[in-house]
Amino acid sequence: MIIRSKKQGSVTFVFDGASNAKKVFLAGTFNHWDPTAKRMTKSKDGTFKSRLELEPGRYEYKFVVDGQWRNDTNGEETAPNEFGETNNVVQVS
Repeated sequence: MIIRSKKQGSVTFVFDGASNAKKVFLAGTFNHWDPTAKRMTKSKDGTFKSRLELEPGRYEYKFVVDGQWRNDTNGEETAPNEFGETNNVVQVS
């Protein structure tokens, strides 16, 4: 899930697919798909969140949950990737 701030370019990514997860990371075109570059913070409600300041553009992303790549089931858009799967897409204006 994506939460957009009133501040231009501020995007909060939310993973709510596994409250029992130990570690969740955010990987995408904004960090060269590094699976450990952006660790997400677990909230009291069991979701994991991470806020990024992004320049206007189109970005693809996925979550890495306890070492497993996962899509954002609440994402706005998807795009096919070179592995025959899909990535989530966020547009920042």
